[in-house]
Amino acid sequence: MDLANLRNEYTLNGLQRKQLQEDPFKQFELWFQQACDANLPEPNAMNLATVSPEGQPTQRIVLLKYFDRRGFVFFTNYGSRKALQINGNNRVSLLFFWIGLQRQVQICGSADKISTMESLKYFTTRPRGSQIGAWCSQQSSIISSRKILELQFEEIKQKFHNQEIPLPASWGGYRVVPNSFEFWQGRENRLHDRFYYTKLDNNDWEIRRLAP
Repeated sequence: MDLANLRNEYTLNGLQRKQLQEDPFKQFELWFQQACDANLPEPNAMNLATVSPEGQPTQRIVLLKYFDRRGFVFFTNYGSRKALQINGNNRVSLLFFWIGLQRQVQICGSADKISTMESLKYFTTRPRGSQIGAWCSQQSSIISSRKILELQFEEIKQKFHNQEIPLPASWGGYRVVPNSFEFWQGRENRLHDRFYYTKLDNNDWEIRRLAP
């Protein structure tokens, strides 16, 4: 398969320093809202990168469930591979890729568990099937067949029949607290616009343009 000519020119927009918010959280909120307004599929999908004890990076797509000035929150099983890696090294990165707008946002920082009450508050908003799924799957463990999952699902479904489903002890959220942001806007001839925010000691942010 020849991939040499598999390419697109990015010509939608440019990005200038004067267009940027001084606060990267406000800049992210602006771009995130624009991704939602453009009806892009799964605008809250983000690539989460973690590192194993052996130094091997791993990545997966998770869903951003909410964000504010405290950070960016996603949920998972606390026994999953990503959770175990975060427990050993909580430095992570997030990457949003909104191809319809020819944009990327990379966020680097540290991930820590949120409180049980905060996890419960979100858990109660999940569809009932998703709540049951959080109980029946020991995420990242090896299983012999899908049938096992289906049987466990039915077992949990019957166990909590006509009851509210409690928060599993093994499930909850992480908040990624950023120390840097990069906003990337595709440009023609691969001369992309990139702006890098780094947090200063006084909690202000320094903004620098990076070469593409």
